[in-house]
Amino acid sequence: MGEDVRLRAVVALAQAMAAARTPRELWRGAAVAACDALGGSFAALSVWERDRGRLKVLVNAGARAPDEEEFPDGETYPVHRFPEITEFLHEQWAGGGAPRAWVETADGPAEGGHGYSHQRVDALRRRGRGCCVVAPIVLHGRAWGELYVARAAGEPVFGRDDAGFATVLAQVVAAGIAQQERLEEVRRLAFTDPLTGLANRRAVDVRLDEVLERHRADGTVVSLVVCDLNGLKRVNDTHGHAAGDRLLERFGSVLSLCGAMLPGALAARLGGDEFCLLTAGPSADDVVGVAEELCERAGGLKLGEGVACGVASTGDPIGAVRSGRRLFRLADAAQYRAKAARATGPVVAGRDDSVLPLADTPPPSPQDRRRFRDARG
Repeated sequence: MGEDVRLRAVVALAQAMAAARTPRELWRGAAVAACDALGGSFAALSVWERDRGRLKVLVNAGARAPDEEEFPDGETYPVHRFPEITEFLHEQWAGGGAPRAWVETADGPAEGGHGYSHQRVDALRRRGRGCCVVAPIVLHGRAWGELYVARAAGEPVFGRDDAGFATVLAQVVAAGIAQQERLEEVRRLAFTDPLTGLANRRAVDVRLDEVLERHRADGTVVSLVVCDLNGLKRVNDTHGHAAGDRLLERFGSVLSLCGAMLPGALAARLGGDEFCLLTAGPSADDVVGVAEELCERAGGLKLGEGVACGVASTGDPIGAVRSGRRLFRLADAAQYRAKAARATGPVVAGRDDSVLPLADTPPPSPQDRRRFRDARG
């Protein structure tokens, strides 16, 4: 293969990874492009799950065998069966060498096959493949996983030049994965509250739009629990903002724990001392039950004074909910009633007769209430 051809193949690999919008698209794009670049019939990308001691296959691309899925959920292998990832690579790096790809065949290791694995050779034979080239993927100076490209039985065996090129391709894959991780971290930060680690208001708005689409399509019950943490200003004034932050973090943990009782719930900090739980699917009664548990646990927090909690659910008689803003106004009104009454449990829109009128005609003075969401819906 000429240098120009290989350069174009490297560019194609980089472009395929850059165009990916999801991790799966990136894995598949990398495997397909690497397979084409090396003239293979099949390629796989695997990651080393260090905490589990397993090599997990992320994607199988190309001519798959009957037992191979494109995105397998459970195709993992104990790393002790593949000593190159825990032994050979580290020994090579310790000697100052760079990680290099190697070739194996259905007859055993090719020349210089330092990473020889009986399991890999057995797999070649079982799946009708004649040879493979295995290239370690190194990220941040550590073994991340492997790029594997195979040819069918009867096809030419990979040579030393192919192994060298596979090493280059693995480096391009590593760069693409690193870029994806940086983008994922940026996305995570954009939708995460930095103090509590919960979702933020932006994440709630996005999820709320999604689940209300489901509600309009098939009647899925959507519920919103809005909580106002009582006494935060007193804690800040009396004990300092560090103590206030600890109270926020502690309540965030309680909210997360209670949210886990509702399948698929999103726990979020809206800002300041306001938090919420958003659910789609669980019944209104289930959500109210968890809100009661949340209020009880919040009441036991050190330095805290409990929470004012309001619930609005499409499973209760609250009228049509055509927008997320409307659901927020109802939950806010319920939370306002809970705060005004110093209630120790949640107030629920549709079960407390004062909530719906309050949501439609909120108190006029911003001095005696927390401002409701800023438009009707």
